[in-house]
Amino acid sequence: MQIGFLGGAREVGRMGISVKSKKTQLLLDYGVMLGRQPGFPMHVPPKDVDALILTHSHLDHSGAIPMYYIEGKRPLYTNKLNLELTQLLIQDFIHLSGYYLPFEYLELRTMMRSNKHLDFGVSQKVGDMHFQLLNAGHTPGSASVLVETKNKRLLFTGDFNTEDTQLLKGASMDGLKDLDGVIIESTYASEDHSPRPELEKKFVDACTEVVERGGIVLIPAFGVGRAQEIACTLFGNKFEYDVIFDGMAREASRVIMNDKEFLRDPKLFTDAMHSVEWVEGWRDRRSALKKPGVVISPAGMLKGGPSQFYISKVGKKANNAVFLVSYQIPGTPGRQLLEKGICTIDGKVRKIKAKVQHFDFSSHCGATQLRDALKQLGGKPKVFAVHGAEGNCELLAKWAHSELGLEAVSPRTGETFEV
Repeated sequence: MQIGFLGGAREVGRMGISVKSKKTQLLLDYGVMLGRQPGFPMHVPPKDVDALILTHSHLDHSGAIPMYYIEGKRPLYTNKLNLELTQLLIQDFIHLSGYYLPFEYLELRTMMRSNKHLDFGVSQKVGDMHFQLLNAGHTPGSASVLVETKNKRLLFTGDFNTEDTQLLKGASMDGLKDLDGVIIESTYASEDHSPRPELEKKFVDACTEVVERGGIVLIPAFGVGRAQEIACTLFGNKFEYDVIFDGMAREASRVIMNDKEFLRDPKLFTDAMHSVEWVEGWRDRRSALKKPGVVISPAGMLKGGPSQFYISKVGKKANNAVFLVSYQIPGTPGRQLLEKGICTIDGKVRKIKAKVQHFDFSSHCGATQLRDALKQLGGKPKVFAVHGAEGNCELLAKWAHSELGLEAVSPRTGETFEV
């Protein structure tokens, strides 16, 4: 089995992996790097690809897949929920792009029609390979991929989380024995997350404090996954004040509502969604800022979406707060806000007077979970650490080699390996 790293190596973004046997080539994810201009993975000619497999909807894993539907119709394997959430995100990506993209809505529609729905744990054959999707615990519907040929077994974790959250059941490493290779994300290889109950209490207490003194809390959150997690956290911890829900988070929640079997506690999710006030237009948006409460709105890194409007208002007053609940990629407005207390809004750099705080509601494994996951895997797999910035891929590979005695590398984009 030959593995080619097309993107996402020693970086977070534009994930793309080629897996080849003698007769078959699969692409695992094909995402974009979101910067001033989108970055794409290395290209594989569509005629050489037998099928694409998508682990989850986030654009760094899905955003370039429509390129494979400019001509022809390669089968795309994922589950229905992933597919519908991906459609939402890519539609938005096309709509908001102020630069040339090599595909349009037509290619997205062709991609949707080319989907072969695949439930967790169901084996699928393409050429001389079999593969199955396993729960990854990262976003609703997210999956890890187990690929098998006649005599080789490879696991691609995708983005994964082994801890239960309010929204999702954590990924399980049970039963993954006799692996020859594992491609593992390493986003948080250098740090652990706070214990979830402790983090939730601290977060809900901080929101309560701001609202009770008459302020507004803006929570920029990814529309798929994080926004719903925050709404469930506030509801599950009996937060008693107004919670406003805006942007793509609304449409994503409607989609998730139709596939609740992917959720840890469908009743909690339904109750949380019925407890929030849904913004349906600019009038609602402006009135949301006239009273104390919490506003949950994409984009999670303040790069577009209604959160840009909200921060331009909420950020002006010291009794308000901006609570960041997602990883902030270097160079994004959210990272700028976190490090310097300033934010670029409509091209202007503004000082933010509101209180700024980061709460680590990650849907990725922390360092201890990543290490535990590797310890639980059977066999002596070759380890490929990907999807990490600032030295994290190298760090996890080094640990796997020194502590577990496994052959481990942090590949570079363009490199190929055999297992």
